Amino acid sequence: MNPFGNKFMFSIKRRSDGSIDHYKARLVALGNKQEYGLDYNETFAPIAKMTTVRTILALAASQSWPLHQMDVKNAFLYGDLKEDVYLKLPSGMSTSLSNDVCKLKRSLYGLKQAPRVWFGKFRSTLLGFFFTQSQHDSSLSTKDIHGYRYPPCFCG
Repeated sequence: MNPFGNKFMFSIKRRSDGSIDHYKARLVALGNKQEYGLDYNETFAPIAKMTTVRTILALAASQSWPLHQMDVKNAFLYGDLKEDVYLKLPSGMSTSLSNDVCKLKRSLYGLKQAPRVWFGKFRSTLLGFFFTQSQHDSSLSTKDIHGYRYPPCFCG
């Protein structure tokens, strides 16, 4: 077992007028210490090809399709880890044993496999809604309903 360190990242989110909206804290794994083949096996970042983006925009304009954008809040926290990943206890967390660690069940920002496991969860959700993933661009999915191909969904 090779537990990784972690740290808290604090930030202040402000409104457009400069006043404070809210304070934000995020626990981040120090994944820069991960070793390929030992702590993770593969990485992947879903990036839509620019030709796909331009084609979607052209189709939407010519067919008068509505366009929607969404952001998944804390996206990387939703991926289920298959590897055994252990973190040292966050600073300020006390324990009676000096070598206690946390075993992660879900992904955490900073892990090398975080984008891959999140996209795997996103992809399986789309497939569960009967979307079909493109063979040419993995970030593009479409859905056929009653012979009509609905506007695509892509992630990037």
